[in-house]
Amino acid sequence: MNSHHFRIETGASNPIMRRVNTNLSRRPVLAAGGLAFALALVCAVALGPFARRAQSAENPFAGDRIAVPDGELIVHPLNHATLALGWKEKVVYIDPVGGARRFAGLPKPDLVLITHLHFDHFDKATLKDVVADKTVLVAPPTVAEQMPAELRPQTTVLTNGQTKTVAGLAVEAVPAYNLTSGRTNFHPKGRDNGYVLTIGGARVYLSSDTEDVPEMRALKNIAVAFLCMNLPYTMEPDRAAQAVREFQPRLVYPYHCRGTNLEQFKSLVGNDAKIEVRLRNWYE
Repeated sequence: MNSHHFRIETGASNPIMRRVNTNLSRRPVLAAGGLAFALALVCAVALGPFARRAQSAENPFAGDRIAVPDGELIVHPLNHATLALGWKEKVVYIDPVGGARRFAGLPKPDLVLITHLHFDHFDKATLKDVVADKTVLVAPPTVAEQMPAELRPQTTVLTNGQTKTVAGLAVEAVPAYNLTSGRTNFHPKGRDNGYVLTIGGARVYLSSDTEDVPEMRALKNIAVAFLCMNLPYTMEPDRAAQAVREFQPRLVYPYHCRGTNLEQFKSLVGNDAKIEVRLRNWYE
């Protein structure tokens, strides 16, 4: 059994993304006279930048909070295979699709991980909307080739097995592919990436679209795993459960799971391995 020095705290079962507006200059000023009003307005304007700075010192959105060796990791399911992670002042988006409205109120990402070129993982228009000048993007070669021209200078290419530190975080590209006859055309071996992201001292596995390949089963010391399971594109709940019981993450989120019996997956993982299965609604 792998040992992991962190604890898990359950957040809201359906996290709502929101930012707290701490800009005091936008708060109503309740004063009796003109002088009091003027003084209050001056204070609000003067304190506004400090309030914003105080806000940025903490992660500005809510979600599942997971204690990791260095601080807290915040997990924000968004939709299907799209999610956001927060740690201290770092923000990471994974496979951002769905347009700008899906990310309204969320801070701009420091890092974006793109797993492969399918439309539910790679959307050029969404990337243009959510990426900031500071953002670093990581993608496999087939995605990098199709990246909008203005984003190519910000894109780091990783192939299966490569590891690189980007935006201050270690990112390892893990093979993601189909094994079963009749499915290999969906995700051929060597083309797509899953990722292991080291953040806050914890290793977080993002499976992408894959079956229970040997490279997944061989993973070590995974604190949190996001695991796909839907047919015919990825794998069945029983095979996903077998893989989880083998590489033993401490916490697993099923995602990319439309139409899948997640209770079956949870039951098959069982309780004896002390792996928490956390079910969230990815399809509101």
